[in-house]
This record gives sequence, C-alpha cells and structure tokens, in this order.
Amino acid sequence: MASMSVSLSDQLRGFIKSRVNSGDYHNESEYIRDLVRKDREKLSDEQKLLTLLRQSEQSGTSEYNVLDIMKSVKERLINDGKL
Repeated sequence: MASMSVSLSDQLRGFIKSRVNSGDYHNESEYIRDLVRKDREKLSDEQKLLTLLRQSEQSGTSEYNVLDIMKSVKERLINDGKL
C-alpha cells in the first residue's frame, strides 16, 4: 500500500485523534481512508443523480398535472396496502 504525507492544522489533527480515541477507528489512516471512500461514493451518487436529471429533462413534459400525479400515487399506495 502506498503512503501519502498530508499537512493538517493542529485543530484538524486533534479532531482526527479524537475520532480514533473514541473507538470509531483503529488509527488515523483508517479514518482518512473512510473519508475518501465516502467522498468517492458521494461523487458517484451525484453523477447518477445528474444522469437521471438529464434523462428526465430530455424526456419532455408530462401530460398530467400535479394533482393527477398525486391522485395516481395515492391510489397505488392504497392498492398496495401501504395507505
């Protein structure tokens, strides 16, 4: 595994140490790796959302108004026994 040197303020370093001392992480490296993994997942989720938004925008407008859609959702929830 490759190593990396990172400069942190005393405040950030103290925060990381407090997370480790709390028992949530075994060491500082584990905490940093977890942050990077979560950031990577967040970026992936954001990309998926942007793709869905672009697809929906390109699909055009609906012939239904908001009240029609709400009525349809309510009927579906009732039929599925969720309402």
